[in-house]
Amino acid sequence: MARIFDIIQAPDQRPDQLVIRVPQEGWGDIRIGSQLVVGESQNAVFFRDGKALDTFTAGRHTLTTANIPLLINLLGKLFSGESPFKASVYFVNMVDLLDLKWGTPEPIAVRDRDLGMVRLRGFGSYSIKVSDAQRFVAQVVGQRGLYSTNEIADWLRGQLVSAFADVLGESKAGLFDLPGLTDEISVALKAKVSESFLQSGITIKQVFVQSITATDDTTKAIDERAAMGAIGDMNAYLRFKAAQALGTAAAGAGQGGAGGDAVGAGVGLGAGIGMGAGLGGMIAQAMQGAMQPQAAPPAAAPQTAAPQTKAEIEAMIDSLDMRLAKGELDQATYSRLVEKWQKRLDEMG
Repeated sequence: MARIFDIIQAPDQRPDQLVIRVPQEGWGDIRIGSQLVVGESQNAVFFRDGKALDTFTAGRHTLTTANIPLLINLLGKLFSGESPFKASVYFVNMVDLLDLKWGTPEPIAVRDRDLGMVRLRGFGSYSIKVSDAQRFVAQVVGQRGLYSTNEIADWLRGQLVSAFADVLGESKAGLFDLPGLTDEISVALKAKVSESFLQSGITIKQVFVQSITATDDTTKAIDERAAMGAIGDMNAYLRFKAAQALGTAAAGAGQGGAGGDAVGAGVGLGAGIGMGAGLGGMIAQAMQGAMQPQAAPPAAAPQTAAPQTKAEIEAMIDSLDMRLAKGELDQATYSRLVEKWQKRLDEMG
């Protein structure tokens, strides 16, 4: 048998609960003459057949055909004190709900003027207040079937995340500028969602953007870009890496040589030079777009201008590594020249 409500109230509504439905499921049988008790921070909205009807503010109300006219008109007839009518009552919390959290469930891809394309996450908090209980019940609770506070918070959070993506796209700010623009983005985000929230009977009080962070992939790309900038002379860096790779290959081959240390070293160097011929061709192709081709001087030809500065001597040593890799220098000549210029470099401090 259906329960008949003679006293309708929700005295235990917590500050963080937006809505309490009486009854929690289905419809309640309510008698004319029943008492409706609405708390100081509540509004009570009668709901039936998909419509939010009569609304009551704080106080004790005796239900009569006079103070619930919309509901009675919907039923199409009057009821005596013995005849219940079916409806549900939503107790809406009218206090400010503070420190609600929002965040992007997935990274948002946006164009960046410095990096081209980046993927960002945003996190923050917001506070709201239900300003129109009847509209809130009609637009959010009734049409969308959202009854719990968590469900309603998820729906609001979805609107904030969507607006956050729009604000980022419209800002045209670079990733490196965003940490200094969180206050401006917060103001823009509040303005973006205020109208849609009001249409649902909600006033948004504050929006805070607490952090905007890049994904791990984007952070890695930023680190690589910073490292490239720190290198400075990319051609010299590529030459250094090529010589380093050849040295590693020669050392590996030398470990397999038979006989004494000198024999093993000779075999290793010979293998390294042989491997260097093929590797040098691949390196030359890889650097073709980064370096201007230059005619290689004869092995014994003297330098037209002797290097004077520390940087010039280091570049000279790098060039000797490349010439050895290409087979333009034999090992003895390479060792003699490297020893000469390394000594000069050491003298310069």
